[in-house]
Amino acid sequence: MDPHVSLVTLGVSDMARAIAFYRDGLGLPMREREGDGPAFFPLDGTWIALYPRDALADDATVSSEGDGFAGVTIAHNVENRETVDTVLREAADAGARIVKQAQEADWGGYSGYFADPDGYLWEVAWNPVLDID
Repeated sequence: MDPHVSLVTLGVSDMARAIAFYRDGLGLPMREREGDGPAFFPLDGTWIALYPRDALADDATVSSEGDGFAGVTIAHNVENRETVDTVLREAADAGARIVKQAQEADWGGYSGYFADPDGYLWEVAWNPVLDID
């Protein structure tokens, strides 16, 4: 397997709300959408896609029921600790719920978490050891 992730698809409960959050609130670039199809946000290296939760579950042939922590978070690494605070504020202004305020991390960096309108957890982190941004 080629070691990369090309697309992360989030099953959302309200497409219009999710698109408004990611496109208008967070300012992610969105490709032109065809009809009721998925919404695609091309990012550096990986894309985010939004798709109705029920339809995504049907496609994977699993139940769309489920709640709580799914065991997955999405990370957005930034160049310095000040940017962590800035991005968390921007996310909150866009309608995100701050789950964990930014703080010193036991692994030597600085990070915090927000949840998007469907509850997907995003970590915003500055890691002085890894060169990920």
